[in-house]
Amino acid sequence: MNTETFSKVAKITLIFWLMKIVATTLGETFGDFISQTLNLGYYVGLAVTAGIFLVALLLQLNAKKYVPWIFWFVIIGTTTFGTEISDFIDRTLKVGYTGGTIILLSGLAISLLLWYKKYKNLEVYPITERTKEVYFWVAVLFSNSLGTAFGDFLGDSLGLSYFQGAVICGGIILIVVLLHYFTKINHILLFWIAFIFTRPFGATFGDFLTKPLAKGGLDLGTLNASLVSVGIMAVLIFIAHRKHLQEDA
Repeated sequence: MNTETFSKVAKITLIFWLMKIVATTLGETFGDFISQTLNLGYYVGLAVTAGIFLVALLLQLNAKKYVPWIFWFVIIGTTTFGTEISDFIDRTLKVGYTGGTIILLSGLAISLLLWYKKYKNLEVYPITERTKEVYFWVAVLFSNSLGTAFGDFLGDSLGLSYFQGAVICGGIILIVVLLHYFTKINHILLFWIAFIFTRPFGATFGDFLTKPLAKGGLDLGTLNASLVSVGIMAVLIFIAHRKHLQEDA
């Protein structure tokens, strides 16, 4: 078998991006469900979502190769934990969305810089080495935390509706896709830009689903929106699993 057979991460395909967006939406709505709807507060929310993330990460690090449901369990864990991290920075530490965005962007930049200094690249497929995988998940956690802060920044600091925020982030993602297919701009750079902006897109779309009509949302509530996202994610994971088995056959 070649090294790609033992890669610990998913191939970057259309279904990858669809699952990433749904996972980020789920992370936003479920994170808000824990801390706000259940009224557990951000300290408890941080503890609960950190526990979920650590369990998922341990499963992933101990897996011998890419297993779709485990990989996406970690992604969902980073989006949920990232939501709590961002809200904790803003609402508990009183840093604000702008300050939170700057802090998390700096953390992401540092993690990617350290990754690059060690491996001289930021390639995400294939990843077969545990140390490189840890760098990957640290960058993912920072990018998903950043997405929540940036999505809230668009809505609360700039005064945009949640739908407008989703449109802006979706437009950036579309531009990245066009650059990928019609230019020779470095594909790794484009990947990380798209990866970062799918998080605020998912976050703002999650807010669009859950927030009151008066604030530009659909008022589905955090629980109903989370259940819808779980259902969609389950279908996509099933499709990804079937496809992965066919490729291994």
